[in-house]
Amino acid sequence: MKDLLKGQTAIVTGGTAGIGAAIAKEFAGQGAYVAIFGTNQARGDQVVSEMISLPGCAGAAFYPVNVASYQEVELAIKKIQDERGNIDILVNNAGITRDQLLMKMTEEDWDQVMDVNVKSCYNTCRVLVRAFLRAKKGKIINVSSVVGLTGNAGQVNYAASKAAIIGLTKALAKEVASRNIQVNCIAPGFITTPMTETLTDEQKKATLEQIPMGRMGTPEEIAKTALYLACAWSDYMTGQVMVVDGGMVM
Repeated sequence: MKDLLKGQTAIVTGGTAGIGAAIAKEFAGQGAYVAIFGTNQARGDQVVSEMISLPGCAGAAFYPVNVASYQEVELAIKKIQDERGNIDILVNNAGITRDQLLMKMTEEDWDQVMDVNVKSCYNTCRVLVRAFLRAKKGKIINVSSVVGLTGNAGQVNYAASKAAIIGLTKALAKEVASRNIQVNCIAPGFITTPMTETLTDEQKKATLEQIPMGRMGTPEEIAKTALYLACAWSDYMTGQVMVVDGGMVM
């Protein structure tokens, strides 16, 4: 089916590569106007060019935003609202890793991961929630990770941030459900992205042994899940965590 998001405006944070870029392009191909937030101008321009070339795309734009800064997020969202009116969909996908065993992890490693991965969700949701409440509609999709459910050695900061996103999702869903706003979460497993490409061959082999389907997922498979949560098909679903991991966590 096409045009599932026709006439809608979406924001995708971390939309310049990997899962975020795939979600942005999926939404654009379904008729949405898509604004992506990121810090790499060249990659942002490339993704915008790819979105605009898709049949049915209502337009696209890149906003250079440090999502850990409330002020930058607020300015960018207000600019989009001035230009587009209502925003219908928010995807919080921005995320970084600073992997290290806890005993070697610096305070800076902890703070950076929590700021980009968690505070960014607070920033975007805090700015947008009043508009969603006034409109009595809205879709918020937060991208967590299976390590937020299971933990992972060497990733206490990343796992903690992804678990926090799940908690934020469930709490916010309860706050806004009565106003027809759905807040859900995707927990991807190991997905082929620039982030996972840094794994060694030995690490990849060990990872695949944990996945019953025997392969990593693709960003496009996560994007299809995001589309489900963004369109009318999921209107009676909120506060949920959709695990997309090839059977890794059962």
